Amino acid sequence: MAGVVPVGVRAFVIVVGPRAMNRAIEAISLVAVSCGLACSSGQKIPTPPPPDPPPDSVGNTAIVAPPPTKPTTASTLDAQGLSLAALDRSADPCDDFYRYACGGWEKATAIPDDRSRWSRSFSEIDQRNEADLRKILEDAAKAPAPKKGNAKPAHKIGSFYASCMDTGSIEKAKTKPLAPLLESVNAVKDRASLTKALVALHRRGIWALFNVDSGQDYKDATKMIGMLDQAGLGLPDRDYYLKDDADKKDIRAKYSEHVSKMLVLSGMDKKAADAATVHVLAMETEIARVSKSKEDRREPAKMYNKVDRGGLVKATPQIDWDAYFKGLAFPDIVDISVTSPDFFAGVDALLQKASPDAVRAYLRWQVVHQAAPHLTKALEEEDFAMSAAITGQKVQRERWKRCIDATDEALGELLAQPFIEQRFGGDSKQGAELLVSAIAKAMGARLDELEWMDPKTRELAREKLTSMAYLIGYPAKWKEYDFGVTASHFDNVSAGAIFRVRQNLKKVGKPVDRGEWYMTPPTVNAYYDPQKNQMVFPAGILQPPFFSAKASVPVNLGAMGMVVGHELTHGFDDEGSQFDKAGNLSNWWSQETGAVFKQKGACVEKQYGAYEVLPGLKLNGKLTLGENIADVGGIKLAFRAYRDLRSSAKEEVLADGFREDQQFFLSVGQIWCSKYTEKATRLLAQVDPHSHPRFRVNGPLSQLPEFAAAFKCQSESRMAPKERCSVW
Repeated sequence: MAGVVPVGVRAFVIVVGPRAMNRAIEAISLVAVSCGLACSSGQKIPTPPPPDPPPDSVGNTAIVAPPPTKPTTASTLDAQGLSLAALDRSADPCDDFYRYACGGWEKATAIPDDRSRWSRSFSEIDQRNEADLRKILEDAAKAPAPKKGNAKPAHKIGSFYASCMDTGSIEKAKTKPLAPLLESVNAVKDRASLTKALVALHRRGIWALFNVDSGQDYKDATKMIGMLDQAGLGLPDRDYYLKDDADKKDIRAKYSEHVSKMLVLSGMDKKAADAATVHVLAMETEIARVSKSKEDRREPAKMYNKVDRGGLVKATPQIDWDAYFKGLAFPDIVDISVTSPDFFAGVDALLQKASPDAVRAYLRWQVVHQAAPHLTKALEEEDFAMSAAITGQKVQRERWKRCIDATDEALGELLAQPFIEQRFGGDSKQGAELLVSAIAKAMGARLDELEWMDPKTRELAREKLTSMAYLIGYPAKWKEYDFGVTASHFDNVSAGAIFRVRQNLKKVGKPVDRGEWYMTPPTVNAYYDPQKNQMVFPAGILQPPFFSAKASVPVNLGAMGMVVGHELTHGFDDEGSQFDKAGNLSNWWSQETGAVFKQKGACVEKQYGAYEVLPGLKLNGKLTLGENIADVGGIKLAFRAYRDLRSSAKEEVLADGFREDQQFFLSVGQIWCSKYTEKATRLLAQVDPHSHPRFRVNGPLSQLPEFAAAFKCQSESRMAPKERCSVW
């Protein structure tokens, strides 16, 4: 399950797949629970208590010596919530802890043919959630239709799912559902007809050239304004068009063949399709040239350019903006920010020189490309073939799984309601709140220890921490979906897209809704929103191995605690640190402290930039910087919280001979046990702001003296390097 995450919002992980990359960052992440009334606007994190002991000489929390020997009780790793079978005891934990924690699991696990990656945590939980949602939807689809005027949520989701599963009707319709859109595209010959075509596509969420949305004003986080961002590429990233390494050249060649095949399937003859493909590749390459890089998109100041309507007209006169916004039914939108003025100027230059044939070919391709998953089997299969060439996935996911995803995207908070009723209740909420409180306490203590932070900046950091809110489980107020569902799957998908675009644009000029969620509750993910200054933990994941009432404190804190700590640390990473407690883009750092902070971040960037995910393929230290800072900081906070929660325990549990500190670190390692196809590894190294799972384990743990002490690692071993990169 997945939700669309706005620019700037920090999700815990993203789904691999070119379509997901193009649409938005999608999900698979971390913690959740059932929700009480306090979730409506977010609960404030409790005020942190006094600090713990001072830091050591390198800025890390001093290793607190284990308490005097306590009585011990024997148990097993499996009883504590870990997996003995997942271990590879032949590996040296001080050389490669990921292999030590996960090597046995890797040897025993194969990637399912319908996936390009598989994990012991995210994938297996998602699989369980998927089975529950299938039962919900199949039962809803079989239920008798309600009497007129008495429609129920179950009927709506059941009808949507049934239309998706009705492949006979979809095949019978062929490409007829595209006719109105293609008619608009075929009419493009000048500024007016281009604008009309863009309106027809954009109101359905087919983002040719650019996309339009709403978002909080970076300078006034209480206000919603219009947001325009770069879009319009068929490949996962601009570098797939611009780089000339062998892998990119091969993908481009396959993509060219793919575009032509898809255009033929949409109704063009082969000669016309080949000619159109040349135009498509040329247009998309030019769009790629003016698109902002992934690295630049991580810098908030570069992503905020409030040009308003007048600036938009000046930058891109080839589009009739008055007609555009009127066509979308929002003629009064004036306050507008663009993520890149250079992009819109570049698109305007492209439109000036491109022939009408080229523009029509490009727009037709955008329609076919984005509609293909909801059309005929032939189009679906060719669409998947291109995805497989990029990700290495062997077979298409079963129809029912794709129909669950489509229902979740269109009617996510309706689908969530029976899911929540069945699966979430009891002590889930209280368990999550306990972890949030313990980790906030650890962060408060950590702030008071930092010798490199001046008093005024420390005070402002503490204010941001105490202002941070958290939402758990599911929204207090469910979203209402005011569109009808018919027997036509394509029409239903279009109606859902039209609804989302309309709802987003309705927000412009209105106060910020602090209770709105960007992920649906069944989603296995979590995120931090720097402008709302809140962490959000959907209900899709409060299951083993992340959290279990049967798991021990060290195991729950190593898994779910790491997630909470990660999201909290995002408020203070290289991006989140640029927003103040109210969510405004503001430099609240002193010059001296800010300089040290950047220096410490540069150390982290260098550390991760040296890691190889495949021979000759290194991580992008700059792209992954924020997530790496959050991983290191999150694990530090979780460890500190675990120690605090276990400080009064009268005995220590030994699990298969492992002490509790070791169990904590094994828990961190085993939530990341993962396998990727080689192509998926290459794709994610290119586009994912998160590091490869191996380095989300080895990278952070190598920076913690507590880890080295727990496993008795010799100084300057791989997991106990001489130089440690500590930010938080």
